[in-house]
Amino acid sequence: MISTLSKIQCELKAPRGQFNKFGGYAYRSCEDILEALKTLLEKYEAVVTVSDEIVNIGNRFYVKATATIKTKDGETSVTAYAREADTKKGMDEAQITGAASSYARKYALNGLFAIDDTKDADATNTHDKDEPKQEVKQPNTNKRPELTIEQLNDLSGLIEATNTNMGEFLSYFKAYELRFVPYDKAKGMLLKKLDGMKKAG
Repeated sequence: MISTLSKIQCELKAPRGQFNKFGGYAYRSCEDILEALKTLLEKYEAVVTVSDEIVNIGNRFYVKATATIKTKDGETSVTAYAREADTKKGMDEAQITGAASSYARKYALNGLFAIDDTKDADATNTHDKDEPKQEVKQPNTNKRPELTIEQLNDLSGLIEATNTNMGEFLSYFKAYELRFVPYDKAKGMLLKKLDGMKKAG
């Protein structure tokens, strides 16, 4: 018997309702996913809640977002983490936290509703609270600076827009997580691919 969650996952069509003018690509936000869910939640008499909290892991602060769906079959939750940037030009502390919250909430929803083409290294879809700590403590063998949340969002949007396989993408740059890829080179490659797709129609 197919569960209510599985039915919603199969029927959900979350449009890419946002547009990055600089990169020239469309992407979906947390709000786009929630808006697309409304009709299905009413249809299947389900409820979705999204919450977050600030957690300290090592010497850094993360926003831990949890997306939960309650149906007649029971309750299912998925958690995602986004790290707050130390500083961001033009943004106060509240805005930095807000950006991390939106990022984490989006990827928690992606995990819950099987939106696979937007997977990101900062989205940890797990119920094991110890796993994120292990991920954070993993050494940076790439010896590269970590990308900011905005850079991660930018690359994630391009990866989604070009239907790029995340595993192959990371393998190409010899990185175990998206946050360690060389931003300029990776973005240039994705923009070139996007341009080729546009020209091909």
